[in-house]
Amino acid sequence: MEYLFEKVSYLRGLADGLDINEKSKEGKLLLNIVDVLDDIVDSLEGLALEQDEMAEYIDYIDEDLSDVEEDIYDVYDEFDEDFDEYEDGEEE
Repeated sequence: MEYLFEKVSYLRGLADGLDINEKSKEGKLLLNIVDVLDDIVDSLEGLALEQDEMAEYIDYIDEDLSDVEEDIYDVYDEFDEDFDEYEDGEEE
């Protein structure tokens, strides 16, 4: 992401160094393109941050789900063992 930010900053520096006339059609176009690229990089940076937060949140949910699964399967295994013993007792 930093790479894109640096590239857009470089383009902005080039545009400033070329002393582009903001009043000409070409100058308006080039400067607006650089502005749009800057906005895109800002948006992508925000999305990357949100993605990182979501990944962290999903990891927490996954850990919690693992704990719940362990609890449920432990109870189920105990119930299943009790049920097997009951069935074995009936057969005799």
